[in-house]
Amino acid sequence: MSNPRIVAIGTANPPLRLTQEQSFHAAGYQTERVRKMFLNSDIDFRHFCLEGDFSRGESSDQLNQRYLRGAMKTGCRAITNCLELGGLTARDVDFLVVCTCTGYVCPDLGSRFIAHMGFRDNVQRGAMLGLGCAGALPTLQRATDFVRANPTRVALMVAVEICSACYYVDNTLETVVGNAICADGAAAFLLARDSSPDRRYPETVDFETFLDPGQIEEVGLRHQDGKLRIILGASIHKIAGPMIEKALERLLHRHGLSRSDIRFWVLHPGGRKVIDDLQQYLDLTEAQMRFSRHVLRNYGNMSSPTVMFVLDEVVRKGDPQPGDMGIMVGLGPGMAAELALVRW
Repeated sequence: MSNPRIVAIGTANPPLRLTQEQSFHAAGYQTERVRKMFLNSDIDFRHFCLEGDFSRGESSDQLNQRYLRGAMKTGCRAITNCLELGGLTARDVDFLVVCTCTGYVCPDLGSRFIAHMGFRDNVQRGAMLGLGCAGALPTLQRATDFVRANPTRVALMVAVEICSACYYVDNTLETVVGNAICADGAAAFLLARDSSPDRRYPETVDFETFLDPGQIEEVGLRHQDGKLRIILGASIHKIAGPMIEKALERLLHRHGLSRSDIRFWVLHPGGRKVIDDLQQYLDLTEAQMRFSRHVLRNYGNMSSPTVMFVLDEVVRKGDPQPGDMGIMVGLGPGMAAELALVRW
């Protein structure tokens, strides 16, 4: 029996699009040192759920309202785009699983999407919380598991993040870096047992995880002064490569593959230093990195949806052929490397 296949990808961003110069001034920074960090990030544009002027003094209630408002608007657009591309409606979906880390609401986002968009009242739900930038791939795995267990059914996975709801402003290095690279966005994948001849999208073959508990405090979000503050350890870009390599060796070995069998490397662009070091560590060409660099340059780091944007870029511009293999890579809190093996 064939593997579950991605049959459509939908992405969305808030309408406000800022240059790095604009976002530097919007955050209220003033020093040339911080300005250079914004401008030397290999990012040209980012999208934000900001209405009116940004204020450093926003309350936790205001940030929570931004998260819910932005997640609903952006997530619903990604879902709509995905369903339209797949030729389906919300009522065709049997399982909806949502990942997010930049806010918390109860009822969860999935329940709110169901209520707002007309899903059936018996659609099954799943929520993947707190997995950060790595969240999309474990969520994709849950959707894959559902379709494998229910071959006639359809799964929809959504990754949505409003990093501007975590815009904690101070002058510490890690906070400045987070504010210089993080952005807002959402992506949705439809998965099904697809027998159509259209092979633009890959099937999901297998998954692998490597989690290093010794690095558990290196990356994540922390409550501080009633707000979420992004934590980015200085060593992330150095420890990511060895973690990915361990997971990659396991995954390829299970399928009798080598790195040379992989045509597409769908890497989460966590930041300029992260992808520069991954390129060197994995011995990848600039052509192999172009999709990740394109997403970083035009969208920044949107946390969990970002790797899904990269796969969408591969599908639209990479000219994948039947039989081509790809490796998707996410990095996030834990610290964890999450990998997916996909095949066209």
